[in-house]
Amino acid sequence: MPTVIVRRPTPPPADLPVAPLLQRIYTVRGIHASGELDRTLRGLTSPAVFKNMPQAVNLLYTALREQQRIMIVADLDADGATSCALTVRALRALGAAEVCYVVPNRFIHGYGLTPEIVAVAAQQQPDLLITVDNGVSSHEGVLAAQALGMKVLITDHHLPGPTLPAADALVNPNQPGDAFPSKHLAGVGVIFHVLMALRTRLREVGWFSAQGMAEPNLAQFLDLVALGTVADVVTLDHTNRILVEQGLQRIRAGRCVPGILALLEIAKRPAARVTATDLAFQLGPRINAAGRLDDMSLSIDCLLCDDPGQARQLAQQLDQLNRERKTIEADMQEQALARLARWPLTGNELPFGLCLFDPDWHPGVVGIVAGRVKEQAHRPVIAFAPDNAAGQLRGSARSVPGFHIRDALATIAAQQPGLITRFGGHAFAAGLSLPAVHLEPFRAAFDAEARRLLREDDLQGCLWSDGELTVGELGLETAELLRVSGPWGQGFPEPLFDNVFEVVTQQPFSEGKHLRLGLRLPGMKTALEAVAFNRAEPCPSRARFAYQLEVNEWRDTRRLQLLVRHIEAAPP
Repeated sequence: MPTVIVRRPTPPPADLPVAPLLQRIYTVRGIHASGELDRTLRGLTSPAVFKNMPQAVNLLYTALREQQRIMIVADLDADGATSCALTVRALRALGAAEVCYVVPNRFIHGYGLTPEIVAVAAQQQPDLLITVDNGVSSHEGVLAAQALGMKVLITDHHLPGPTLPAADALVNPNQPGDAFPSKHLAGVGVIFHVLMALRTRLREVGWFSAQGMAEPNLAQFLDLVALGTVADVVTLDHTNRILVEQGLQRIRAGRCVPGILALLEIAKRPAARVTATDLAFQLGPRINAAGRLDDMSLSIDCLLCDDPGQARQLAQQLDQLNRERKTIEADMQEQALARLARWPLTGNELPFGLCLFDPDWHPGVVGIVAGRVKEQAHRPVIAFAPDNAAGQLRGSARSVPGFHIRDALATIAAQQPGLITRFGGHAFAAGLSLPAVHLEPFRAAFDAEARRLLREDDLQGCLWSDGELTVGELGLETAELLRVSGPWGQGFPEPLFDNVFEVVTQQPFSEGKHLRLGLRLPGMKTALEAVAFNRAEPCPSRARFAYQLEVNEWRDTRRLQLLVRHIEAAPP
């Protein structure tokens, strides 16, 4: 079904101390009180609210006091990398004697705290294992570590299964009985709260004066928290908006790790003007590329590096891996979309839930392909590739509103035990593995579950608009205001507007791949600059445009530019 522009319902604006346009935008995003606009650290909930926080702090305090060897077990994405770098840096700043890390290789060890990665960790004889961004499903790995004499602290944010692993302590806002109000923390947000609770304990027992050291300000690590939170595409609820905004402020001031500055430099994004969008679409993919194609240690080392020159070299390696990832992804995406076009239709319709597989696909990139196909087909998609284990497939799923992908997998697993080997994830993204011989029955079960929960109207691509802007609102001042009024992201989307414009000029550029436009509303003296990427065909002389406001900076000149997201026929 085609993409359409749909205007968001507009309840009466809340009485907020902001401009009328922002009142309208904030209200439809669920903000009804001025306190929800507070982006200072005072707005954070106390870490003590987390279930099992005392046990977690006891483990960490004992490890510091007894100078134990601490090993971080990281995950294979940007959230895992930033969580690991944050934990290593913060524990060292808090006085830990010895902190190191290990990260699985997806092709050898699998995901999370598996017995295989425990065996690798055991070679360094750690006393305490801390998982970051993983572990809530690692029953076997926890038992393997404990059998070797290690204590295990799990910090995670993924949805747990019916039983929890028998860790010495487990901190996860999504575990049963946890009262922490934000259920949308990324893994890096969870471990940040654990570290804040540890610092409180150390302060109470006089640790810093006894060690002859200054108490560290953990806010110095919020650049890493912001990056991991945005890159993991978690919902930007109030807590996450605070964490991201505070991290962005530090990056803009240049008070961040050299690795982040190096990645911004390679991406040609000035640190002083960095936004959450830059973290999501420029830094996140470069960090993730290492875990998808090579070794995630490269990204972690980049974020741990304190030498700007070395950080630049590591960032360049990540950039090269990301270029390779794009090439692989483009080929896989082309194959997937071609297969979609040839799909054997039943009743002139695609399945509600799509499962795609190719024996030559790269398992590190199937998640991105699933996301691209989802954007085209507007329905939940799982892309499968061969797993390193013989006869197994590894799948990565991306979903649409109204279809909680992790819960759907849980339902299928309960209905047909043994069909899925393992799974985990969130509402909009999940991973799973299953025997290759189970692909067809799983495909049927997945489509059936999608049909149970979705209607045909749910499979329509909707661009949710915040309505029209007036001639007076279409200015650089509005673009600047919106730029600093976020952070915008998942669950708190960047404002999108729609108007019917007269198309005054249109000029193809970049070998005809994109359009540069001049658009005008009645009453305007000069046309507005606009750009429509990935559009080759010309526009009609009058059309309805969905667009975002951008500040176009070039040679110290700043001007308004409309970033066109969609064009459709204008109403008569």
